[in-house]
Amino acid sequence: MQVSVETTSQIERRVKVQVPAQEVDQAVVARLKDTAKNVRLNGFRQGKVPMAVVRQRFGRDVRNEVVGEVMRERYVQAITQESLNPAGYPHIEPLVNESGKDLEFVAVLEIYPEIELKGIEGVDVERPQVEISDADVDQMIETLRKQHASWQEVDRAAQDGDRITIDFQGFLGDEPFEGGSAEGHDLVLGSNSLIPGFEEQLVGAKAGDEPRIDVTFPEDYQAEHLAGQEATFEIKVHKVSAQELAELDEEFIKQFGVEEGGIEAFRAEVTKNMQREAAQAVDNRVKQQVLEALKNANDIDVPQALIDQECEGLKRQAAQQFGMGEDFDVSQLPNELFAEQAKSRVQVGLLLAEVIKAHEIDADDEETKAKVEELAQQYQEPQQVVDHYMGNDQLKNQVKSAILEEKAVDKLLEQANVSDVEMSYEELLKAAQQQNEEDKEEEEAAQEETDKS
Repeated sequence: MQVSVETTSQIERRVKVQVPAQEVDQAVVARLKDTAKNVRLNGFRQGKVPMAVVRQRFGRDVRNEVVGEVMRERYVQAITQESLNPAGYPHIEPLVNESGKDLEFVAVLEIYPEIELKGIEGVDVERPQVEISDADVDQMIETLRKQHASWQEVDRAAQDGDRITIDFQGFLGDEPFEGGSAEGHDLVLGSNSLIPGFEEQLVGAKAGDEPRIDVTFPEDYQAEHLAGQEATFEIKVHKVSAQELAELDEEFIKQFGVEEGGIEAFRAEVTKNMQREAAQAVDNRVKQQVLEALKNANDIDVPQALIDQECEGLKRQAAQQFGMGEDFDVSQLPNELFAEQAKSRVQVGLLLAEVIKAHEIDADDEETKAKVEELAQQYQEPQQVVDHYMGNDQLKNQVKSAILEEKAVDKLLEQANVSDVEMSYEELLKAAQQQNEEDKEEEEAAQEETDKS
């Protein structure tokens, strides 16, 4: 077997392989003999079909089958011989495939990039410093009470924060438009769940009112036929309901797993959860800065095969999140929606792998279990979670990977100029929420494409 390798780009190789004709032809003859033993043709008994007839009827298909197997086997031998590290599957094409001639084929493949890792020395990283005050805890408890609030119908004009139950029909000019109607729709005034100007015009409405309101759809509205259009909505108000916050009593507190200790124990539990949430938000904010700096310092070529694989994973996540079902064909979602995020993930993954390798970072079972125990504290039955994770190699490896990533980020952080920045709990959460909203916009774009599919 003769092998030659041509470098066509930083991460692409063109491998040309030549296999002696005798080796291929002998394999074809052997396969034809096996075929002759089992083939059934009219006029011949099984196993008694002449080889000339077998070759005429099945020769081409058998040769293609054998050549395919030989090319796959020799490809593996070739990349092993040439110490190539492929990223994804190759494109293999025969160049010469004739009986009596050496088989020649070419395999075009992407390889993992050779990375000369650059650090992030001198990069400025801001690390939020957050103290949770009594006022923050009071506000969180108030939020929890709102989340568990009930609605009571009232006989008065609707106020901001009230929930109104309405029917509505939208019109462009005199024509109703698709998707512009609903019956028995519950709308919380001030929630900004509908287009700008809609909810504000319903403040002051009472049960039985039938207001007519005018609104303008935003220029960037997702439904292109409505973007920037002026519309009129005819509305019928069925009822107005006011929110009644949950009582801060023993029954309410028990919903959060606090069985003893009353209000003080509940406040302590809320504070602990807020501290954990704040710590996670700080870590994520620092991590994002470090990884962005790492990408900026190392502009590497990323194999398209790895990007495509990551796209497939993101598509499956999107389909699962939007309840599309296991039978949904994710290939209907265009790669363009996920390509940028997929490329970034692959780039970060490759670079972090180099950091881990360069600093010989590892995590043993004891560290993994400690991490699982930390994560399990968020659940009502922590030990069950620990047992489940530690008894599942796939889940345990996922936790180990997360630990290695944390250690790699910490190692990079040692190179940066880290400055502590005072930040309130509210500011920290707003920044995290903004990031979540950006992620949500990407998910909604995926949902639109899913709906089109």
